[in-house]
Amino acid sequence: MVNSGSGIHGAVFPGCPETFQEESQSRSQGSRSERSQQSGEQHQKVRPIQEGDVIALPAGVAHWIYNNGQSKLVLVALADVGNSENQLDQYLRNFVLGGSPQQEIQGGGQSRSRSQSQSSRRGQQGQQSNNILSAFDEEILAQSFNIDTQLARRLQKEKRQRGIIVRVQEDLEVLSPHRQEQEERERRQRNGLEETFCTMTLKYNINDPSRADVYNPRGGRVSSVNALNLPILRFLQLSAKKGVLHRDAILAPHWNVNAHSIVYITRGNGRIQIVSENGESVFDEEIREGQLVVVPQNFAVVKRASSDKFEWVSFKTNGLSQTSQLAGRVSVFRALPLDVIRNSFDISREDARRLKESRSETTIFAPGSSSQRKSQSERERQREREEREIH
Repeated sequence: MVNSGSGIHGAVFPGCPETFQEESQSRSQGSRSERSQQSGEQHQKVRPIQEGDVIALPAGVAHWIYNNGQSKLVLVALADVGNSENQLDQYLRNFVLGGSPQQEIQGGGQSRSRSQSQSSRRGQQGQQSNNILSAFDEEILAQSFNIDTQLARRLQKEKRQRGIIVRVQEDLEVLSPHRQEQEERERRQRNGLEETFCTMTLKYNINDPSRADVYNPRGGRVSSVNALNLPILRFLQLSAKKGVLHRDAILAPHWNVNAHSIVYITRGNGRIQIVSENGESVFDEEIREGQLVVVPQNFAVVKRASSDKFEWVSFKTNGLSQTSQLAGRVSVFRALPLDVIRNSFDISREDARRLKESRSETTIFAPGSSSQRKSQSERERQREREEREIH
């Protein structure tokens, strides 16, 4: 997810054509002005990205990102190593096509230790921070690309260790339609009019308030991206939610029915409490921007904002994740008969009614809301009735 900034993202789907094409250009050669055709630039689709965009990538797809804005481009990434596509083991293995990545960001520990031991036997420990082309025989590499060995050698061994983030010498030139035109095309694809594997939509913005699934003007909003509005998530079995709470507002206590939830705080701070299936408080802390907490499936969780704006993104391990609320108008208690609640908690019928009906909001509870005031006034009236009965 793009946390801040803007840029360009490109993903290469294996076997798909280069759908962004430039017309061939003619050029003159020699004094006789002989003209020859020079093929125009062509590449697979590139996408403008901005704050709030959730980008979904299938396993093994090569991709790149370019910051063409005036500020930092900050992204939060989640890799699902438990996905069925990851058939080797439970480790993440990243590799780069170009550049010279630092050793500490390479794949999982087992992969690194095995490659290090193999490298030490060959006396080539220094090769560990190179790109994936570096270990091939340079002649075979040259023949494969139909290039000379000098160029093949440059691909394998850079003059300087640049890392995986490189500075572009001049403006990066890529073919790209206007943002409005591309967004309209992606909207048609989401509607299923021209969706194919090669043109599959990869991003969806969850920062746009107009796309909120739940909105309370005094409390905040929640937006979702899942397999319904971004179909590729059906294959990845992932989804995400973006939450925004105003100060002292509460996100209804709930549990995740069919997914784990990885919560990353993107702005502000707030209190999060997590309760296990045994009724034990396993987490109850103030959490702030940049911190992450994991909520396992069927653990109950509640959030309350401590700052003016408390924002987070929750990554879910299911393409159609579901939650069940404990409080609110669509809660489990709201659907239970009064006598079931009364007998379960050994409370009066009036208390059971208050527990069931006093919260009229759906998912986000505003501070000092009408339901809270109503509940308080009802408690006062009940106390007065009890005092009169005593006297």
